[in-house]
Amino acid sequence: MLAGSVLALLYLLPQRPAIPPWLSALHGLVAMSGFIVLLLALRGPPRGVASGTGAFGMIAAALLALAVAAGGCALGCRLLKSPLAGLLVGIHATLAIAGFVVLTAYLFA
Repeated sequence: MLAGSVLALLYLLPQRPAIPPWLSALHGLVAMSGFIVLLLALRGPPRGVASGTGAFGMIAAALLALAVAAGGCALGCRLLKSPLAGLLVGIHATLAIAGFVVLTAYLFA
């Protein structure tokens, strides 16, 4: 998420510098690794049932899966120089932040 935040800040600068491809690749690799770890962790014993957050893990996984899909679509649109790329990046960021917040609530409830 930190790499994604740096990418977003670089994108929002008035004189937008060229974003290094390795930073985007690092963001994607770390995010996918974390997503796989989340899916493996969800196979373990249930947690959060007593506090009402038992389904938050699956909700976070679904939101993050949608963020991955939106990020992939944004990358494809960017490569094709489509005007939809910016919108998809915004959707990607929104879904990723929502997934992270729900996951945090799941972990600390």
